[in-house]
Amino acid sequence: MTDFLLLAFIFLAAGVIAVPIASRLGLGSVLGYLIAGIVISPILAVLHVDVISIQHFAEFGVVMMLFLVGLELEPRNLWSMRGRLLGLGGGQVGLTAAAVMGIAMLLGLQWSMALAIGLIFALSSTAIVLQSLGEKGLLKSDGGQGAFSVLLFQDIAVIPMLALFPLLALPELAHHGAGGHDDGHGPALSLVAGLNGWKTTLVTLAAIAAVVLGGSFLTRPIFRFISAAGLRELFTATALFMVIGIALLMSLVGLSPALGTFLAGVVLANSEYRHELESDIDPFKGLLLGLFFMTVGAGINFALLAENLVPIVALTLGLMALKCGVLLFLARLFHIKGSDKWLFALSLGQAGEFGFVLLSFAVANAVLPGELADRMLLVVALSMLLTPALFILYERVIAPRYNQPEDGEADDIDERNQIIIAGMGRVGGLIDRMLSAAGYTTTVIDFSAVQLENLRRFGLRAYYGDATRPDLLHAAGIAEARVLVIAIDDKEKVTELTRYAIQNYPDLHVVARAIDREHVYQLWHAGCRDIIRETFDSSLRMGRSAFEAMGISRDHSDKMVEAFAAMDRKVLASMADVFDPDVPNNENEAFITGVRDRLGGWQEEMGAEMARIRGIRPTQAETETPNDAPQGKKIEG
Repeated sequence: MTDFLLLAFIFLAAGVIAVPIASRLGLGSVLGYLIAGIVISPILAVLHVDVISIQHFAEFGVVMMLFLVGLELEPRNLWSMRGRLLGLGGGQVGLTAAAVMGIAMLLGLQWSMALAIGLIFALSSTAIVLQSLGEKGLLKSDGGQGAFSVLLFQDIAVIPMLALFPLLALPELAHHGAGGHDDGHGPALSLVAGLNGWKTTLVTLAAIAAVVLGGSFLTRPIFRFISAAGLRELFTATALFMVIGIALLMSLVGLSPALGTFLAGVVLANSEYRHELESDIDPFKGLLLGLFFMTVGAGINFALLAENLVPIVALTLGLMALKCGVLLFLARLFHIKGSDKWLFALSLGQAGEFGFVLLSFAVANAVLPGELADRMLLVVALSMLLTPALFILYERVIAPRYNQPEDGEADDIDERNQIIIAGMGRVGGLIDRMLSAAGYTTTVIDFSAVQLENLRRFGLRAYYGDATRPDLLHAAGIAEARVLVIAIDDKEKVTELTRYAIQNYPDLHVVARAIDREHVYQLWHAGCRDIIRETFDSSLRMGRSAFEAMGISRDHSDKMVEAFAAMDRKVLASMADVFDPDVPNNENEAFITGVRDRLGGWQEEMGAEMARIRGIRPTQAETETPNDAPQGKKIEG
């Protein structure tokens, strides 16, 4: 027990210290975990800790992550991805494996060894890439969606790779397979052991059907039964039970647990329990992924690396350059443009965690010698260690360059309208439909090629391009336009475009989308006076529903909401005068003092106004419990 507690303390302490420091330096949590693992590796060596065993346990975080990713994808969305899934994913695995195999054969390796190495190095790290894309808000971009398609195909491709490797065994390496290289993955029990091909196929299909049908028809009854107990921990236990059970079933039939849980997540994407499952699983996923990244850092064999520093580093950099080249070629074929093509290529340039599994499996099955596998393990680990640095390169060097006016590749805009809409997502799309219904013609500009391609299929017209580019705005006729609606979901780009438009076109009416309260101050400072907070109106309507649920009449509820909105706008205007865009609010003493000095007065004034509307004394509002509160549920349209 003491050994377990000491080990848990070491890993938790390393993560708690390293990750906040790395995040504050802009390095991201993944690099923080990797560095933490490197730092504690000498301690683990002194304690004779089996890092590989811990890594196999922590890989279950990848399984949970793919389950959560599946929950975000409806089946029809997954079907719509089939072109990219097969084209991008299949092309990446095939081309990379072929290129690496060719180079390995030129270096003197047998074709079977070269093929195994090519397949292993063709894989990328699902854990690092999805975690980093999610943290940086890039998963929904064209490059992020392309990367996701490739990663999903790679996870599927692991299954035929595991089936192929025993066929590549070399008789002269048979003594290696009898050694102690245990992959730590294959279960002692198997539902397909000893079965011939068609029986194995039937059992495998039955397992997949069990996951699909169970997710479709058993989830609701199970959760209804659990909810009757009214215990939060039972929901968490049930969520873990489902994920672990599905992973176990997939392992027993020889499939990837991550693929099985992803499929289950897709099946449950339309379930009313989806958000409950997400909230229950997410903390476990985060902790296990953090542990996995630390084991990668701790598992680096620095003694072997020191002895072979130049060739291993050269192989690592060469592999990453080769994979990036293949990915850039595929990005061009599939029309991934601008900075997204670099995000796509750089994010997938590393080897992946499944490489550890396949290398151990290859040694155990006499496909690769142990000495070569040990060096390849270093290449895999180093490439994963360098990946966060590639994300930093993208964010700080590549992406800003593509925001400059020199970036081309935008559509030619051949119309001039009085209204220009920047952004065609969930906000801009609704605005465009509303204006079109009223008879207005708009010029819509969006930077997502996939989004615009989908819109054009439905006959909707929009132009591809970065709306923050002055030359593109000029081509769209901003000098003659009356209204510019900025509905982009990138806070910095909204502010940048707002400032440019107001400074250069003073007669233009700018309607800007604000992401949060601080963004309102930034837009106000940029000169915009028509600022719409993206969640403000919906929050007011929800507050009004809460008032009505407490028995307050609709008329009084409307007036109370209007009073609150008016007071809130007054507060914003008052604090905008002391806002400084160059100083964070929590460090701006004038801003902090203003909030403290006025907060009490604002609350008292608001409370008195609410009580006046309801026709009661202010003290009554705190204790009054209406007896005519509605009992049924209401959906506010």
